[in-house]
Amino acid sequence: MASVLYSMILLCISLVACTAFEYIHHDTEAAEKVLDEVHRKCPDITRLYVIGESVEGRPLTVIEFSTTPGKHELLKPEFKYVANMHGNEIVGRELVLKLADYLCDQYKAKDPDTRLLINTTRIHLLYSMNPDGYERAYTHQNDDKSWLLGRANANGVDLNRNFPDLDSLYYYFERRGVPRYSHLLDFFSDDGPHEPEVRSVARWILSTPFALSANMHEGDLVANYPFDASRIDGENQYARSPDDVTFRALALSYSTKHAHMAKDDHKPCDNVEDKFSRQGGITNGARWYSVKGGMQDFNYLATNCFEITLELSCTKFPNASLLEQAWNDNKEALLNFMWQSHIGIKGLITDKLTGEPIPDAVIWLTNVTDPKRPILITHPVTSAAGGDYWRLALDGKYNVSVDAYGYEPTSRLVTVHNVHGNEAQRVDFQLQPSIADEAENEENETVNEAQETYAADALERELENAQ
Repeated sequence: MASVLYSMILLCISLVACTAFEYIHHDTEAAEKVLDEVHRKCPDITRLYVIGESVEGRPLTVIEFSTTPGKHELLKPEFKYVANMHGNEIVGRELVLKLADYLCDQYKAKDPDTRLLINTTRIHLLYSMNPDGYERAYTHQNDDKSWLLGRANANGVDLNRNFPDLDSLYYYFERRGVPRYSHLLDFFSDDGPHEPEVRSVARWILSTPFALSANMHEGDLVANYPFDASRIDGENQYARSPDDVTFRALALSYSTKHAHMAKDDHKPCDNVEDKFSRQGGITNGARWYSVKGGMQDFNYLATNCFEITLELSCTKFPNASLLEQAWNDNKEALLNFMWQSHIGIKGLITDKLTGEPIPDAVIWLTNVTDPKRPILITHPVTSAAGGDYWRLALDGKYNVSVDAYGYEPTSRLVTVHNVHGNEAQRVDFQLQPSIADEAENEENETVNEAQETYAADALERELENAQ
């Protein structure tokens, strides 16, 4: 009997060894095997799904962690990490694969923090947005100029310049005083000038009520926050978003938990004197260098999702021997950033008479921490299909206003006090039905006219460029 037990123990040890995560460069086939293994180990809290394909037909595979995989739960925030958007930038790709393995193992080991995170958050991890570019970089990693190979997709397009340019639309409205501040994309066409990887990710972003996100790059060591595009073409100028203070805090929540990002213990990647570590390891995107058509600002201006960009290494395609250290440097920051999904407030918006959920209700915040200087944050969020909403916010006092077509607007004074490990403060609203007034209809007509004018101007510019 003892010998049988001993054999079983040896078999268990062998199985663990066989399935242990390897710090290697995982090509597409190897990466898919990692995710399959994670799902096999943790079938009750994971799901694998494909949001689309690359130009060359490789899957864009996401692994989800949730207590109810495949289903959105009311009031549970949705979070995502997206890596390898530039195919030759691979650190984030390997970190996402390791993170998936880590979350599964820690959950099985009954780690209380991991269990609480997964029990209260729906987490989506896309290890590669550009698998074609990665395969090219992987194949030619030792060639001359290998640092350039694979950045773009198989069509030679930089995916982080290929999203709809909502910054220009936002600035157009801003200059003309048009009251439209968010959700600037009413639809996303499959026939537009967008790459298949961008179309797939854009549909994913628009169809899932994400609250928080980060996309991972390499080439520097800094957490970058919106806006990414400058208000003045051709200039690298700080572009403040309505949630600038919150975005700075989100970026710091990563940089300060990273082993080096916010510390003055390393040389700048580009060898210039302006070290990001001297400003906490963070930067405004447009102040660093202006980018149009980026994914970060698309999230913020098309949906409720707050996204930042993480530059995780000076070296884009480091030797595999350095990957374990990269995990150790980023582990705490990766976990801490996911917890930021729970800052601010959340709640349900329902019909006061029927109790039915109200989707597309608009939630505004006015910061009244200093009653002499109330600040309206001109970036509303909207409720999801089930009437639930999430509004990321820092500590302070806020007037929360809710408006929905066919209902009387209402507001409430709320004091936000964020505590790490706690869910966001719940603030529900029951709206009284009414009839939409004439002023609202006139405002909608003004916005629609401005959008039509912008679309006509954009079409005219495209025709001029085509001639």
